Amino acid sequence: MSYLSMNTWSLHRHLGPLRWTYWDAAAQTHGVHIDPQPELTTLLELPGVLAEKGFGAVDVCHFNFPRTDTDYLLQLRQAFEQSKIAFHTLLLDYGDISSADEVRSKADMSLAKEWIDIASQAGAERIRIVAGESPSTDAAALERAGQQLLELAAYAKERNVRVITENFKPLTLTAANCLALADKGAGEIGMIGDFGNFERSIRHEELAALLPICENVHAKPEFNADGIPEEVEFGRNLRILADIQYKGPIALVYDGPGDMWEGVERVRAVVERYLA
Repeated sequence: MSYLSMNTWSLHRHLGPLRWTYWDAAAQTHGVHIDPQPELTTLLELPGVLAEKGFGAVDVCHFNFPRTDTDYLLQLRQAFEQSKIAFHTLLLDYGDISSADEVRSKADMSLAKEWIDIASQAGAERIRIVAGESPSTDAAALERAGQQLLELAAYAKERNVRVITENFKPLTLTAANCLALADKGAGEIGMIGDFGNFERSIRHEELAALLPICENVHAKPEFNADGIPEEVEFGRNLRILADIQYKGPIALVYDGPGDMWEGVERVRAVVERYLA
């Protein structure tokens, strides 16, 4: 049976400053850009809030972590355990492991391993690694990404974390490429399916091909100017989950204006209606 989860992007105006990782090409190293946001709920408080609202799991974006020292990560792990909320996936939102630039590729692999260590300490079951920013038509980049994901999967497995990727960023914006990476992984590379990331004209067909292999789903509809979900297409995508008898988490994604919790509840109402 599927169950409700939360993607913390849905609360990006509630959880404090966003810490965006970027590649500084001139300095050949990573940088962090701080995007100020109000902290209406701390990350340590979030598991308890989600439990009260009837969620079973959460995916946490890496830029929501205010600290990554061991003391903080153990506090976060304890908060999840006490609230009985599964830390399903740590979403590492940066990285191009498909890059032909050896300096960047090596740096991004090193960063990914650092975040795998963080995921392990915080009790995350999985970490989402971005397959790459190379064009989806670049076969060599797809091969590089597959090899790198396998290396990361082996590293993560020793730390009781599973590596998954997603139809996110250019390289994996076709179901065929996602399926190819999963096949290369031979069970060691999992997959997230995000409703909102495929091109709209082919979205339904691509999701129908991808979702049967997914162990996590990001239920992201389109919204009108008032933050109301566009229900016709969203419903079509949700029906795919019903048809395949999907049994994993459904992480709600709200990306519209106004109060974010109210927006989340609007998305939730549609999801629960279609998957009841």
